[in-house]
Amino acid sequence: MRMFRALLGVTVALTGTAVGLSTTASAAPAGPITAITADRGDHGHTPVPASDVWTPDNAVVTVTPSAGDALRLKATRGDQFIQIDVAPPTGSQWTAGQMYLAARFPDAENAKLEITTPGSGCNTVTAAVTVLEIARDPGNGQLTTFAAFYEFQCGTDRGVLSGDLRWNSTEGYLAAVPDPGRLDLGHVEVGGAVASRTVTFTSRGTLPEVFGTAGVLGPGAAQYALTADTCSGRTVAPGESCAITVATRATLTGSHTATLQLPDNSGRGVRLVPMSYGAAYGVTGMYYPLPPQRLMDTRSGLGGHQGKIGARQTVDLLVQGRGGVPAGAGSVVLNVTVANPTAAGFLNVHPSGGARPNASSVNFPAGWLGSNNVTVKLGAEGRIAIYNHSGSTDVVVDVVGFYAGDHLDLATVGIGGNYAPLPPTRLFDSRKTGGLVPAGSAVRLWADFGPELSGHVRGLVLNVTVVKPERAGFLTVWSGDGAVPTASTVNHGAGTVVPNLTIARTARCADCGPGHAVPSFAVYTKQNAHLVVDVVGVMDDGQVPDGMRFRPTWPTRVVDSRSGIGFSGALGPNGLLSVSVYDREEVPRDAEALVTNVTAVSPTTDTVITIWQADLAKPTASNLNPAAGQTVSNAAVPGLAAPSWFSVHNHAGSTHLVADVVGTFHRHPGTSTGELPRGTSRYAVVGSGSRLLR
Repeated sequence: MRMFRALLGVTVALTGTAVGLSTTASAAPAGPITAITADRGDHGHTPVPASDVWTPDNAVVTVTPSAGDALRLKATRGDQFIQIDVAPPTGSQWTAGQMYLAARFPDAENAKLEITTPGSGCNTVTAAVTVLEIARDPGNGQLTTFAAFYEFQCGTDRGVLSGDLRWNSTEGYLAAVPDPGRLDLGHVEVGGAVASRTVTFTSRGTLPEVFGTAGVLGPGAAQYALTADTCSGRTVAPGESCAITVATRATLTGSHTATLQLPDNSGRGVRLVPMSYGAAYGVTGMYYPLPPQRLMDTRSGLGGHQGKIGARQTVDLLVQGRGGVPAGAGSVVLNVTVANPTAAGFLNVHPSGGARPNASSVNFPAGWLGSNNVTVKLGAEGRIAIYNHSGSTDVVVDVVGFYAGDHLDLATVGIGGNYAPLPPTRLFDSRKTGGLVPAGSAVRLWADFGPELSGHVRGLVLNVTVVKPERAGFLTVWSGDGAVPTASTVNHGAGTVVPNLTIARTARCADCGPGHAVPSFAVYTKQNAHLVVDVVGVMDDGQVPDGMRFRPTWPTRVVDSRSGIGFSGALGPNGLLSVSVYDREEVPRDAEALVTNVTAVSPTTDTVITIWQADLAKPTASNLNPAAGQTVSNAAVPGLAAPSWFSVHNHAGSTHLVADVVGTFHRHPGTSTGELPRGTSRYAVVGSGSRLLR
């Protein structure tokens, strides 16, 4: 029967749990029962560290009666023991069927209940003892049989330890021992993968457990869910078990505590398993900008390969541990340059250690000098593979940043940044502001996002275009702090129009114009040239709501008009098409933007290619400016209209198009407010400016 009580003014409430379950009858054991049980429940570890059952079958159990109905029950296993001392109030005897308030020392009103384990006891005890059965020796009046249910609190502990005491008793007992007795789900990433743990309840008493409906109560209950349950509504016979699985997908930072509650037919009426986990924003998919640094140059042997990469040759390049890329980085953002190829072809940059994907990273004609922004997942041992398809070519690789993987050490690198899309916005066009930028000089540019948001910007996603330079050369984009780095962003021949996407690390400029610091960067040109710079996105400090994170994928072709992937046939003059990637397993349903490499294949005339989110107006900025007959590529980050559509436009002539996806951006669940439409962010350029650096 249920002996649930309030202990010395401390009410133990089981709000929402089922009560009134009847005790299931069971045949009495063959002999008298001697046992000690302890259900730690929501009580602390003092004095009983874990729920358990002690009987003569698994421990040495001794019971010592003494004058005044006092009783000592002790169970020993090896060097571990539990000792429980009970006695009725001073001057009285135990009476079956009566509940006694108890303390460590008995007096006229309180019985004695003291629990001791090795090195652990309680100075202050608040308890209750309910006597179920007693018998005495007719000759001396000493106890010969004792059965009781107890509830116990140590000091200021608000939890309750409960259990049964049996000595030479005919009363059966219940014991549903949970394993583990406490569920710690550990560290959980907000918005990350589901974390779950299972607790198993084993019936170790002599009577069957009759369970009610399990539930979760407590301050953090909303953060937990029961995903599997073989206990609720079930009768579990002695020796049998059932299990409950608890899961969380954290939506709030901080420590979350709750209690799994499983009503039963025990004296207390419920089995309790405290639960906890700590939630924080993880960094998986966050971006970390780096100062541009060269990792490979086949002309000098930097990176381990000396000389051109031959036809159908693959060269591995170690990236992790170089250029600021730490262990735990998941993907890297590179600028990959092709110099003096002997034949038209392409490079395929992919994770090392796997089969080469059907995709391209840099497409080029013979004799070309050019580069492309390449995002690639790191493969085995932090390496990437570079495959050259035709002829032979020199290759230069510079790193400009990385995305965090699942095992990046947060304590080492700190919080990274999230991506926020922008409508393409022109920051600089030298054709309209001052003429050619002189060879060997740099232009400092800045973008103002207002006083509240400017300070959160750590990098800018830029489309940088060189327009008809006088000679072959290169542009370098960097934060503007310090000397121009030994790295390039746009490589070009004379008289060409060459764009390239890059993610530029920014500096804080306090004297650029507004009354607050703004993000700035610089563009260096080796030759006299016109420069055009458009900003298409922001990499922030991760503190602004509704930011997006990167999820890498194996390089996958989603458009090839030559073979009917995405659409079929060359795109004609003023041609506009919308392409769906909804049915591609590489594109998760929560993706709001693609990270792609877009290639124009042999256009019939000079043209302009634009790729963007299908439900938005066509931007004025372009992604590709191929000349007639060229096969060239550039990275692009088009948004996706629901349910995963993007648009492609060709300005003049006709051209085949190829697009390969290397990753996606998704709005991080832990910081998403649900307030912003797809393709939008909290950032907007409210001002910009430039000045020439000599």
